[in-house]
Amino acid sequence: MIFIKYLNLECHLENHLNISIEEKKLTKLKVSVLIANYNNQQYIEDCIDSIKQQSYDNIEIIFHDDLSSDDSIKKINEYKNIKVIKNKKRGKYGSFNQINAYKRAFKKSSGDIIFFLDSDDLFKKNKIEAIVNKFLSNKKISSIFDLPIHAYKNKKKIIINKKKIMSSFWPYIPPQSCIAVKRNHFNKMINKINFNLFPDIWMDFRIAIYLKYIEKNFFILEKNLTIYRQSPKMISSKFIFLSFNWWKRREQAHAYVKYFFFKNKIQYKKNLDYFLTKFLNFFI
Repeated sequence: MIFIKYLNLECHLENHLNISIEEKKLTKLKVSVLIANYNNQQYIEDCIDSIKQQSYDNIEIIFHDDLSSDDSIKKINEYKNIKVIKNKKRGKYGSFNQINAYKRAFKKSSGDIIFFLDSDDLFKKNKIEAIVNKFLSNKKISSIFDLPIHAYKNKKKIIINKKKIMSSFWPYIPPQSCIAVKRNHFNKMINKINFNLFPDIWMDFRIAIYLKYIEKNFFILEKNLTIYRQSPKMISSKFIFLSFNWWKRREQAHAYVKYFFFKNKIQYKKNLDYFLTKFLNFFI
């Protein structure tokens, strides 16, 4: 009986020790949140507070401002312990500016896991902890997508990872702020997607194509952990589903994939989606 009690006590201590080790691992893993901002003064407080209030606490914040004409810098200067990068020259295309913003912010970072965050979006309180836990549970994963909650002025919409009716070259692509990557994968990934062609093809799409065809070890976490703000000011509002602009951008997406495949020596075969897109663009 005493021996059984001793075993129970030993098991309890061992479990306690294992939990302590996991907690220690979790605490040691440093996270860098890279924030790209341009004229989003009114959203900065929500964005930063969502990071400051995370359940995970080993976080550094790198804030990149792309020559904003509003009071974004004044707003961010109200916060302590944030590294601020002020870009002095803004390029013509927002998609290229975004990639360059994250590249500059990465150089100032030191985290083991890199999170991307556009300054009009925000994280749910448990997002970083959930993502870090997933990285720890599967060492082979290089990148993780979570799923967004689309936030409109008067409503929210939960987004799920739906299967596509028609086959295309690309998977479901969550927005920029839903992406986290391991530090040692960042440079290789960014160099593969960073060419100044196809200005309507943004970083989230480029990363998704890279991960699907080059690394092939990404993971989609089926949890809605990112608030993705929807407003008429957003670039994506120009590309309403099945509109002329939507089809034009889709044609450019196919051109991007073809170019990416050529650069990386991947066999390219035109599919039904390609021919449909080309056919409809002929009449637009």
